[in-house]
Amino acid sequence: MRNFINEFKNFAVKGNMIDMAVGIIIGTAFNNVVNVLVKKVALPPLSLLTDGVNFKNKKYILREASEGIEEVAIGYGELIEVLIDFTVIAFTIFVVIKVMNRFKAKAEDPKDEAVETPKNIELLANIEQLLEEQNALLKKAE
Repeated sequence: MRNFINEFKNFAVKGNMIDMAVGIIIGTAFNNVVNVLVKKVALPPLSLLTDGVNFKNKKYILREASEGIEEVAIGYGELIEVLIDFTVIAFTIFVVIKVMNRFKAKAEDPKDEAVETPKNIELLANIEQLLEEQNALLKKAE
């Protein structure tokens, strides 16, 4: 039992739990941004293109509602709206990740003087350079 508690403390203190919590909080905030982007920025122009058609109300009625009987319908309009939401969300995430990867690649480039390279990348670049020099010397010796 003591070992289990120590493992949990190491897990929580070493950052795994904290990193996960930060990711969830940022993901929730990003979800709000994407929802506003979809509902307030992307869908209004689409609504203009479709003459104000509300997709949510579009359905194919299988059985009309009558006294004591509920309507049975296939709500294809909601599917269209969800697919539009998904496309906008996927595109937004793609753009954000593309921008983040560009900054990450720039930060990890040891030859780029504009951005400070993280120490681990700098050390690996130095090791790589030393290995290349060593290989060149060994080839000359042969």
